[in-house]
Amino acid sequence: MNESIFSELHRDSASKARIGRLRLPHGTVDTPAFMPVGTNATVKAVPPEDLQAMGFKIILANTYHLYLRPGHELIRAAGGLHGFSGWNGNFLTDSGGFQVFSLAPFRKITEEGVKFRSHIDGSAHFLSPETVVDVQAAFNSDIQMQLDVCTPWGEPENKAYKAMKLTTDWARRARDAWRVAQEREGYRGQLFGIVQGNFYNNLRSESAAQILELDLPGIAIGGLSVGEPKEVFAEHLEYTAALLPEGKPRYLMGIGTPDYILEAVRNGIDIFDCVYPTRTARNGLLFTSSGQIVIKKAMFERDFGPIDPECSCPVCLNHSRAYLRHLYRNGEILYATLATKHNLHFLGDLVRRIRLAIIENRFEAFRKEFLAAYSGVRAES
Repeated sequence: MNESIFSELHRDSASKARIGRLRLPHGTVDTPAFMPVGTNATVKAVPPEDLQAMGFKIILANTYHLYLRPGHELIRAAGGLHGFSGWNGNFLTDSGGFQVFSLAPFRKITEEGVKFRSHIDGSAHFLSPETVVDVQAAFNSDIQMQLDVCTPWGEPENKAYKAMKLTTDWARRARDAWRVAQEREGYRGQLFGIVQGNFYNNLRSESAAQILELDLPGIAIGGLSVGEPKEVFAEHLEYTAALLPEGKPRYLMGIGTPDYILEAVRNGIDIFDCVYPTRTARNGLLFTSSGQIVIKKAMFERDFGPIDPECSCPVCLNHSRAYLRHLYRNGEILYATLATKHNLHFLGDLVRRIRLAIIENRFEAFRKEFLAAYSGVRAES
């Protein structure tokens, strides 16, 4: 059995929410934790030192994009992602599978792996579970994800079963390749397996049992937040999270709005990521304690107050809604930096407040109070 990289420190008395500590090669991460997405080894518009100042200890980079450009051998030569980017915290890298299935103009899945053509230049490529492990080891990823098959909302059960079975087979092969990388190269990063099964509880149960048999350092929940109704998301999250062991870190892939984060934490999830807060920031949508605002609206033209009166980030302390609207409407580069920093600070602060609420055994009360103020969202009992 692998030595655990995770310690649960305290659990809320009225929910499954918990705080913990995740020990990784580039530092300890307090959980629950949100991971900003830095697709190309950069969180768009925000320098690494600003992310560090906001308190983030781990960010996500994308294997598919970095494999295609600039290439994993160049990144290896630069000292891995940390030496290449200047980010001294932890990196989690996804497998690239989701991008292969969603971006590549041509793809063919076989038991051996996936053939695809680059969306950049049409060049042909092949990724196997072993190749994906080796690429991420070249990145020196602190957490790397296995190659998996993520199926969309509405997938028939027979196709979901085939994807789940392939994901399990690939996880086993990834584990073996990861062990080789550890032994031969001294690679210290951790490999997480992924539970799939679409929206069929019997498949999710089978997937979880098979992935857990591999005794990997951490477990991710995949295949949620892929277009399904929110109540379906909540139902299958609760079911799947309950299948996972308490002694391993739990990662819910692809969620990054306050309501989904609170639902995840409520079910004992430790880490989560999403491009949503940074992408939408650049497109004019900003988080506030009373809901999201669209800064381009005329109602903010003469609004000289901060984005969020309850926010303590430097953007809110020094700039007005009117100024942010002006920057946005004129296409100023500074807008992207300020807006992204605010949205990330907002989520980072939310997660810090969540951790405090868990310590004080008042998470459920905090969740309901927050959601009552946030766009009038009603908290379910």
